[in-house]
Amino acid sequence: MMLYPAMSNLLRHVPSRYMLVNVVAQRARQIAQTAEDEGYPLSEKPVTLAIHEVADGLVNVAD
Repeated sequence: MMLYPAMSNLLRHVPSRYMLVNVVAQRARQIAQTAEDEGYPLSEKPVTLAIHEVADGLVNVAD
């Protein structure tokens, strides 16, 4: 089973798997809350959107 984005790609932006879980969870909560507050439906699940943002380097990770 091939996962996208690959874990190796995600770990280029985040130093460890444990931090990756925290970063994605926090960003997913932000995405869900913003969508609820502004009243627009999401095309994908918040976690999926957050993972793609990390893979694209759009999420700032403070070490």
